[in-house]
Amino acid sequence: MTHHSPEAVIQRQLDAYNAHDLDAWLATYAPDAQQFELPGKLLASGHAQMRARMVERFTEPDLHARLVQRLVMGHIVVDQEVVTRNFPEGRGHVPLMCVYEVRDGLIRHASFAFGEKVPG
Repeated sequence: MTHHSPEAVIQRQLDAYNAHDLDAWLATYAPDAQQFELPGKLLASGHAQMRARMVERFTEPDLHARLVQRLVMGHIVVDQEVVTRNFPEGRGHVPLMCVYEVRDGLIRHASFAFGEKVPG
């Protein structure tokens, strides 16, 4: 796996997320990257919107994404994760499916399917 391979880029993104390092996390995304909630609802476009969307989340003490499975096909990477979060009602988990398009060593598009929150 090379430093710029799609799999390596997504692993750096996951590592930065789990380290709560917003700048390192954003550095894995193209400046004009877009994030969507499947089947196509735009969540954020560009670094400024992504930063605004994630800045509070990165302060959650229990924030952690556990990789369950990763599939790689060319420039597309699909991760199945279980994300631990600190919700207003308490700590919980959310199953998550992430579909990333990586080009030239950066994430260009990311689409997410969110499962139901599980308390505890």
